[in-house]
Amino acid sequence: MALLDGIDRRIIDELRADGRLTVNDLADRVGLSPSPTLRRLRRLEERHVIRGYTAIVDPDAIGRGFSVWVTARLAVGDPEAQDGFEAGLAALDAVTEVHHVTGDVDYLVRVDVEDLAAYDHVIRNELARLPDQAHITSYVVTSTVTERR
Repeated sequence: MALLDGIDRRIIDELRADGRLTVNDLADRVGLSPSPTLRRLRRLEERHVIRGYTAIVDPDAIGRGFSVWVTARLAVGDPEAQDGFEAGLAALDAVTEVHHVTGDVDYLVRVDVEDLAAYDHVIRNELARLPDQAHITSYVVTSTVTERR
């Protein structure tokens, strides 16, 4: 895959700031006419540099304003245990991100729920019952300093 040039990066930056820009507005912001802007945009989409477009939703408005990062360590490290644990996480509605990581833990998991009571339910009735987990630690988010998506 060829490296991105400055215009491609500006297109990406502009769309990260406002994914609903029209091609004409995007072209104005990056200094091109609409046709080459659209060609570049399509190429970025075809190469999966731009994987999709989404709405950024206020978590409080949908009852998910309480975020907790959870680290999890598995009791065993075989592929079957990982697959089972990952499938269990994927099935949980409150789980919004899962990252397999290096270090002292195996997974970094984001849980978004309404409040502490809802998280208590998730931890006791869902996370703690997942197969092959040995240890879970919770980190409650008290404020978000920077978030780039």
